[in-house]
Order: sequence, then structure tokens, then C-alpha cells
Amino acid sequence: MSEFDDIRPYNDSEVPAVIARLIANPEFIDLLLSRRAPLLAKICPWLLRPLLRLVLSKAAKNMHTVADLQRYLTGSLKGLVDKTTDGFSFSGVEKLDPTKSYLFLSNHRDIAMDPAMVNLALMESGMDTLRIAIGDNLLSKPFAADLMRVNRSFIVKRNISGRREKLTELKKLSGYIRHSIVQEGVSIWIAQREGRAKDGQDRTETALLKMLALSKDRDQSFAQAIGELSMVPVSISYEYDPCDVDKGRELFAKHNGQDYIKQEFEDLDTIQKGLVGYKGRVHVAFGDVLGDESSDILESADKLAAAIDQQVYSHYKLFPSNIIAYQLLGKTAGLEQAKALWPDCDWADTQASFQSRLSAAPRDYRNIITESYAAPVDNYLKATQGC
Repeated sequence: MSEFDDIRPYNDSEVPAVIARLIANPEFIDLLLSRRAPLLAKICPWLLRPLLRLVLSKAAKNMHTVADLQRYLTGSLKGLVDKTTDGFSFSGVEKLDPTKSYLFLSNHRDIAMDPAMVNLALMESGMDTLRIAIGDNLLSKPFAADLMRVNRSFIVKRNISGRREKLTELKKLSGYIRHSIVQEGVSIWIAQREGRAKDGQDRTETALLKMLALSKDRDQSFAQAIGELSMVPVSISYEYDPCDVDKGRELFAKHNGQDYIKQEFEDLDTIQKGLVGYKGRVHVAFGDVLGDESSDILESADKLAAAIDQQVYSHYKLFPSNIIAYQLLGKTAGLEQAKALWPDCDWADTQASFQSRLSAAPRDYRNIITESYAAPVDNYLKATQGC
């Protein structure tokens, strides 16, 4: 048994059995029905279940490898992007070498869409897809683990209490990431922090960077260990966040000293909202490969985190929604510079649209939501102009 078998994505040889297992799983089928046709699923589930299994079985006949599955899903993803956005764009891919593998470390706003958008940008540029880090808190059901791992996701074990066990799992995770990039030549996507930046403040966790170095050789320095991972910061920008009200509700509870307890299927509902909700325009910006082992950027986790943040902030594509939110908070420093990014924007119309969106949210959450949209403007201005 491989040391990574319990966390790695499934191999090609495992795909047919995993897909068959998913189609046979009653919970998975019922979940799909409840999301696609909630009313009919309640009225006549006995009729819809076999029909859905028939549709899935027909599609599965052409899926024998991970690549087959991803080609099928890519078509669905492109259709989804067309329906739920006003345009998808990306930049910086030309700086990447398609023959090399990288560690793409991005800001984190949406559970499913973030890595999907990075993958889509790479695929449309003729590059290979990557492997995706996903927390085991999202895999409470066996079918969820199957669904994610068959689509090139690997597991980050978070629900571990013992210090020794936690260190063992972190070393394994670090080893797998290094093995994938250095030995197998397959790129990795991982978020810059645990959990989404619900307040819009993108910050790289130094603990994550230290984890990446746990798998280094004894004679390697931190800089050498990080340098061979070819780390690339990525900025993902959404004009509108389909989950902004949900994030506002959670932040409001925490700001008022309340314990926020998630509902049983809240993560799944969040994933669905992120997938099918309106996002406006979306942009993915790939930064520069971070130094080499001789660069002082890689001397410590603190310096590296600062360098990643600098790139995430400066490459972040500010949308009019961000700038209007910044203005609504009464902020003026750098406002005209930010507005200059959109010289043809109708700012009165943008403000009316943003305030209409805010008015649909509970009053208690509105300022929190506005601050989350404005936060990237603060960080962008600090990174680019020192404002």
C-alpha cells in the first residue's frame, strides 16, 4: 500500500469502479435530485431515481480514465460559466512553462469555483489540469469523497486532535504535494489559508508554508525546499459573490460573540450556491514564480507570506462593485486611482446595482458585506501605491 493511498486522488484504473459506486449510491442520487428538481424529488422520487441512474450510466460508458471524466465535466463547467457570469478572463499564463509543474497558491473565496476557474484557465491555455487540495470537513459522506477524489482532488485531514497524529498527517500531506510536483510532474492547487476569506481579507497563513517544508530533506534549507515547488501566487476575483449573505450571517454572529454552528448540509448548499449563483465577471491572474533558493524572499515563512500577499493584492482585478463598496464606506484615499481602472464605467448605475443587491440582504449584514467587497481595494492600493 502506498503511503499516500488514503489521501491521493483516484488513478485511472479506479475510475470505472468509483463511477459505478456513485451511481449506485442512494444518498448521491437523492442529493442530485433534490438539487436539480426539488419539487419532483418529493412527489415522485421512485420515478426519478431510475431515470437519473440511466442518464448517468449512459454518460459513464465513455468515462474510463480521469481525463475522460474531466473532459465531460469541462463541457459542463463552460456551460455553467456562460450561464452564471458576465465573462471569464485570465492573465499571466504566458509566464508559465507548460512542460513544468507548479504549486498554485491562491486566495480563497469559493469552495468549488476557485480551483475550477484556475483549472479552466490552464486548460484553455493548453496546459494540463492540476490536483486540488480539499479539506476532509467537506467529505463527511463516502460519496462526497469518491466524487472529489475521482476528479483529481486530494484530502487535507483537518479533523485530528492529537498533536503527534496531526504532525504525522501534515508530514504526509507535505510529502504528497512535493511528490506530485517534483516526482510526478503534476501541478497542485491549494488555498493560501484554511477556509474562505469571508471578510475579503486575503492573508497567507505562515503555518501552511511551514507545512510545505516538512517534507524537505535533512540537508535542505527552508529556501531550497520551497524553491523546488515552483510556487505561483494566484488572484481570483469575482465581481459578485453568490454566498455574500451567508458569509455576512456567519461574520455577524462571530462579531457578536456567538458560536456559529453550521447546518448538516450547509457546505453542500454553499457549493451549490457558488456554482449556480450569479457572479458577474470573473478573473484569474497568475503571478510570477516565487524566486529561487538564493532569493531572500524564501528565507523564512514570514517573508514568503508577505511576498505572496503582495502578488495576490497587486494582481487582484478590482471590479466596479469593489470600488463602489469602498466609496460607500466613506473612503477616499486612492479612490480616483481605483476608478481610473474603469474609465468607461457608469458609476451611478453601478452604485444603484450594488445598493439594490445590498437591500436584499438583512440589514444587520449589510455593512459587513460592504466591507468584504471593499477589502480588496484597500489591499490593492497598499500593494501598488502605498495608500
